[in-house]
Amino acid sequence: MVVYRNIQNTHRPTTASLTMVIKVGTSSICDETSHYPLLGNLSRIVETIIKLKKMGHRVVLVTSAAVGTGLRRLNMVEKPKRLSSIQAIAAVGQGRLMSMYDDLFDQFNQPVAQILLTRNDLADRAQYLNAVNCLEELLDMGVVPIVNENDSISVKEIKFGDNDTLSAITAGMVKADYLFLMTDVDCLYTDNPRSNPEARPVLVCEDIERLKDQVNVSAQGSALGTGGMITKLVAADLATAAGVTTIIARGAVPENILPIIDPTDPKSIPLHTRFVAKPQPLVDRKWWILHGLHTAGTVYVETDAAIQDENDLLVSSISKVEGSFVEHQAVRLVVLHKNEPVTVAKGIVNYSSAEIMRIMLAKQSNLDDSLGYKDANCIINRDNMAISL
Repeated sequence: MVVYRNIQNTHRPTTASLTMVIKVGTSSICDETSHYPLLGNLSRIVETIIKLKKMGHRVVLVTSAAVGTGLRRLNMVEKPKRLSSIQAIAAVGQGRLMSMYDDLFDQFNQPVAQILLTRNDLADRAQYLNAVNCLEELLDMGVVPIVNENDSISVKEIKFGDNDTLSAITAGMVKADYLFLMTDVDCLYTDNPRSNPEARPVLVCEDIERLKDQVNVSAQGSALGTGGMITKLVAADLATAAGVTTIIARGAVPENILPIIDPTDPKSIPLHTRFVAKPQPLVDRKWWILHGLHTAGTVYVETDAAIQDENDLLVSSISKVEGSFVEHQAVRLVVLHKNEPVTVAKGIVNYSSAEIMRIMLAKQSNLDDSLGYKDANCIINRDNMAISL
């Protein structure tokens, strides 16, 4: 098996160096019932990262468990329902979590850095690029960046949703070669192997949409976590679009990463699921539009042809607008296929939802005549549109 390399990655200290993102879930860090840290697991994760760095690789760790760690510190049995309480518990737990990582990495004299993100941080292009530059600089310094969502200030509108998605976006930001989603099973199965003895492992996937029709991933995540297997498919979809090979593997055995990326003996490769990266990944700006920006509304277009061949989107091609958004926000572009809405692209609008509807009601393509002013010649410029088909 050939070692994969992302063609977009130009930050390699050596030709053999790989950049990888390892995502560790709450179930690998905290006991689900007692909330005590699983120090054995954490130590193995840290030792694996140290070995990878000694091999010349660059590693980013995406971690969960701020809430679980906070519950233990505050002697609370269950995660509360109220958002402000969860945010407060995460604020307590994040410091303790980083302290544990810092202590463990310090045994190997390995510096670490904390990066806390929300989707809002990446919505502005300049802030997104600043975050990318910070991560790249840390990796060039030999530091292990430890990334988590900033749960203390996150609300529904600006959350990534779960750390699987955050890890995929982080992998795209650093143009990683590999994203490892460490979970409580060896790989993706066609059904839950705990309840269905006939469930079969999925070893390689090249088409995630087709795979979704073949597997049952309805099982939820742990009581402390927010994810499940379905979120890992979403994360794999995001990462592979950025040219990142994505692996699902068992979190309790993090040292399995080593033979997966360096398969000297094919028979010794542990069970895992490999999602093959797209051979022509999206360029950085298009990928940022698709996955870094919050979707503020929906614009229905008449036909696929309206956005093909990198054309600007004109008001004459729009049939309906849903949601309330302002200029420079991102919207989904949807086409009706057999009366079913299909998302075909995402773009940054030059006009608000109210302005677009005024133009449509006036039934005029001349923006000056419809609005009395013209900020741009089109609704979405082709450079601000990313096609998702």
